[in-house]
Amino acid sequence: MAWETVIGLEVHVELATKSKIFCSCTTQFGGEPNTHCCPICMGMPGTLPVFNEKVLEFALKAGIALNCEITKYNKFDRKNYYYPDLPKAYQISQLYFPFARNGHVDLRKTAGIDKTIRIHEIHMEEDAGKLIHSPYSEASYPDYNRCGVPLIEIVSEPDFRTAEEVIAYLEHLRGAFEYMGISDVKMEEGSMRADVNLSVRPVGQAEFGTRTEMKNMNSFKSIQRAIEFESRRQIEVLEAGGIISQETRRWDDNKGKSFAMRAKENAHDYRYFPEPDILPLSISDELIATLRAAQPELAFEKRARYVADFGLTDYDADLLTRQKKFTEIFEETAALCGDPKDVSVWILGELMRLLNDQGMHVNDLRIDAKNFADLILAVKNNTVNRNVAKKIFQELVASPDFSVAQYIADNKLSQVGDESVIREAVLSALSANPKTVEEFKGGKDKVVGFLVGQTMKVLAGRGNPGAVNKILIEELQKL
Repeated sequence: MAWETVIGLEVHVELATKSKIFCSCTTQFGGEPNTHCCPICMGMPGTLPVFNEKVLEFALKAGIALNCEITKYNKFDRKNYYYPDLPKAYQISQLYFPFARNGHVDLRKTAGIDKTIRIHEIHMEEDAGKLIHSPYSEASYPDYNRCGVPLIEIVSEPDFRTAEEVIAYLEHLRGAFEYMGISDVKMEEGSMRADVNLSVRPVGQAEFGTRTEMKNMNSFKSIQRAIEFESRRQIEVLEAGGIISQETRRWDDNKGKSFAMRAKENAHDYRYFPEPDILPLSISDELIATLRAAQPELAFEKRARYVADFGLTDYDADLLTRQKKFTEIFEETAALCGDPKDVSVWILGELMRLLNDQGMHVNDLRIDAKNFADLILAVKNNTVNRNVAKKIFQELVASPDFSVAQYIADNKLSQVGDESVIREAVLSALSANPKTVEEFKGGKDKVVGFLVGQTMKVLAGRGNPGAVNKILIEELQKL
């Protein structure tokens, strides 16, 4: 029997406000456990929440970017449940009047996948804390620093059929929220995480199968693996004559398996009722229009423009736009040096290599666009060759506050273009490598590359590559 996988997502995104949703505690990631909390976010008796207006602004920006209908009248509700990382035993969320509904993401524009994913709703809520499990015992310790950090939850319709569609959608969300500046979307810090609801059914069947939910997944690789595993698991159970239980499952990435945790809750299990301490919100048409007009160019829009205006390939444009910081460096540098293609080559080649080698995050870069442009122009104008430029680029990334021209002059890195000097270096390299010269005479043309390298070594790496090649061939042909 042929089977079809059906997937819906609930994506939680922490908003990048400086303070929490209902109190003035910092939202900064990390810190000593239980130092970023107060009586309000801890839910102490007698405290009252005060809504952070910036949360609404950031939330509305997300709703507009995801093509949603904005609910002009919306309010908060209490979602009641007990868990050790939720000290007040309820979460302030939105059930009955979420701020945004009926949106969509067109994957044809963002990832070239012929699919539109519908968004059922987006609502605001507060985050819970987390449990730190001891590696030495069975004890767990609650850290309430994250309690009250503002979240939006984007609930999709069950429109996904493959893991590839899921990842494309999540990449779109991550790019949109980062470009708008409403979240740092650092999945490794839990700023963006997804609950995966998955079921399978025979191909052609209209009715959905029984779904399971895998919660709080925060890496694309894990999400893809979990979808593939859970889909296979459910198919195997059904083909063996078993039934699928509606339950919450935990994904273990090390073991590559999901494990049952508890029966899946429904809305009535949480005993929702209107939040009595926060007044309903009324959103004006003027505010929506203002935020819509201020929406920046998003990643998929930049991608299309880079291909159309700068002649970049789809692949290079996609890599460049995956990180907002890359696009900022790219656009500023390209505007100064006038060569967007070369800037793209440097970023996607040398800069990415340096970041990987040094274990740096792109957002930690302090690269100066003027220096970067000066370096590209120095190569273009034959002031330095590309190999020397790569060494200068390492310095530029490590400590950007210096003049490229001054650095070249102080370290005597200017390219050697004088043919008499290059010829002398070529003759020196040939004299020092008689065996290689004999191999060339015997018909081994590949040794030319080695001899070019030896000549460049004599010139301390500063020779003009074109001139070195030309003169070396001339001298070899004389032999």
